[in-house]
Order: sequence, then C-alpha cells, then structure tokens
Amino acid sequence: MPSARPPAPVIRSERPGILQSRYGWVPVDPPRRPVLFVNPTSGGGKAVRAEVAERARERGIEVVLFGPSGPLDALVGGAVARGADAVGVAGGDGSLAVVAAAAQTHCLPFVCIPAGTRNHFALDLGVDRRDPVGALDAFTDGAELRIDLAYVNGRLFLNNVSLGIYGEAVREPGYCDAKARTMLDTVRAVLGPSGAAPDLHLVDDLGHEHSHPAVVLVSNNPYALDRALVRGTRPSLSGGRLGILVLDVPRIPDAESDPRRAPGRAWSATSVEVDALEPVHAGVDGEAVDLNPPLPFTIRLAALR
Repeated sequence: MPSARPPAPVIRSERPGILQSRYGWVPVDPPRRPVLFVNPTSGGGKAVRAEVAERARERGIEVVLFGPSGPLDALVGGAVARGADAVGVAGGDGSLAVVAAAAQTHCLPFVCIPAGTRNHFALDLGVDRRDPVGALDAFTDGAELRIDLAYVNGRLFLNNVSLGIYGEAVREPGYCDAKARTMLDTVRAVLGPSGAAPDLHLVDDLGHEHSHPAVVLVSNNPYALDRALVRGTRPSLSGGRLGILVLDVPRIPDAESDPRRAPGRAWSATSVEVDALEPVHAGVDGEAVDLNPPLPFTIRLAALR
C-alpha cells in the first residue's frame, strides 16, 4: 500500500539520476567497497522473493547473509575490518539498528533496504517500501542525508522504545506470529481488574508525575499524532528532539481527582528519564530487551549518514 505522506519537494541536481531535496539530501559519490547484510527470513522471505542478494551482487556489492539469531554485530565488524566503506541491511528494524550503530561508529554511510515486515524506518526515511531492489541504487547512484540517532542506556535505536503494555507484549512467545492478538491479551492483563501496570515513573514537560503508566513510547524524533495524512509517521528524522508519549492507566473518579489532568500526554524534548524499581521490559525497535533503571533517553543530532 503506498504511503499517504505527500512527496517532498525536490530539485534536480547537476548529477543525472539524483534528486536533491530541500530537506537535506545531497548527491554523493558511490562507495568502492559496499557491503549489504541480508536476512533471508525477514518479512516472510521478502528479500529472497525479490532476489535482493542476486541483484546486489550484479551491482558489485558484497553480500553477507545472516539469520535471526546470528551474530550480526560480529559480521558487521568483520566487514568494516576488511575495508567496507558503506554498509546496508535488508532485514527488520532490529537488524537495521545493529548495522547503523557500526556505521555511526566508523562514520560510514548506511543504506536501508526495505525487506522487513513493516519497514517503519524505511517509510519515515522516504524509501519506497514496495521496491527493495530499487533501494539498492543508493549504493551506486545515491544521495545522502544526515539523520539523528536516539539512545536509551547507551543503546542506539532508530525508531522507538516502548515501555509498559507494549514492552510486556513483545516478550510473549506468540508476539511475532500474532501481534494484534498478543497485544490485546496483554492490555487485558495489565488494565483488567486484577492487573497491574509496570512500575514506571517519569515527569512530563509540565512537571506532572506519571506513576505506573500503561504506555510510555519514546521515539527518535516525534511521530505525527494530529495530522491525518501522516499520522503514525515521523515527518522529520533530523529535528534533534525525542518524541515522548505517555498513556496513564484509567482511574476511577474520586473526590481528589483533578478533572484538568488528561489520561496521557505527548511532548518533545532533547532528553527524558524513566525510573523504576527493577529491570524494565522494553521493546527496542520491536526487539524484546530488559533495561536496568534508571533509563536515560538522549538524542544525537545528525549522527548517521
């Protein structure tokens, strides 16, 4: 399904085949030793069906295959040691973050090939999620944009970190196969009469304390929450701000309730900290992770090529 977001205004650069946008895309020379990491199982085998590995090799790109449980960070480190001057990945958003971390560390350009299930990062970057083979042209005739990177406890994330209901749901064995059902079951367990929201605590931009919120979502740049055409996407990946969304557990009204207090709040900031009494179950770019509190979230401006 095509994205509903309108295309960015563009101008033709002097180099044929390159479009330079007013939002920061600039033409670059192609790398000499590019390496692409391909997960054949990601997205139900999307890379295999599109013959991404074969088409990459035709373009002179070294291809490294990896599995969902393989040591991707070690494979990336080996490629960099061999002299890779650009790295890309055809896989899910979790794999993208691993390769992006190495690219940032070594100041290498990073290429996103949309071969995962939902390809959220590709969507927000402006890559056509329906055309993974076409995305390979970034290695040979591409343009470059510098984007922000976000971190929690020093761990990089490209999209978002979810705590609370979603953080609990991604740990369930059936999550990958039935995300909607697992999420619904987790909501019932957390918000039901006998449920208990995770023990989280943070203070919003108005100074209000949120204790035991049902959901905390911290994203690398804010999502569009109030614009119909782009709702659920990030209009920019280079704004230098974290997007923070908190949804509190519904409370039964009582005499001490403040009617002016909304059940949740969204704001942006350059940093935020979430505290807890014990390790926090989190979804980091969709991957289940345990994080030790406190959880400082920060963002680095223009950190990734």
